[in-house]
Amino acid sequence: MDYITTQQAAEKWGVTLRMVQLYIKNERIEGAVRFGHVWMIPKNAPKPEDGRKRNGRKPIKGEPVHG
Repeated sequence: MDYITTQQAAEKWGVTLRMVQLYIKNERIEGAVRFGHVWMIPKNAPKPEDGRKRNGRKPIKGEPVHG
């Protein structure tokens, strides 16, 4: 299996390195493995959904509410 680094995953998915680290911490990337101090992610792993809330702000009228 081919692997990419967390930095490469961040660039591929258009997110920050910290966001990839949080995905790993929360076990949201299937197949991620640690080699020493480095996390490696399967090259074909899909980007996890964000899952964060929208800073507690009220939804705009007509905007769907996600619970």
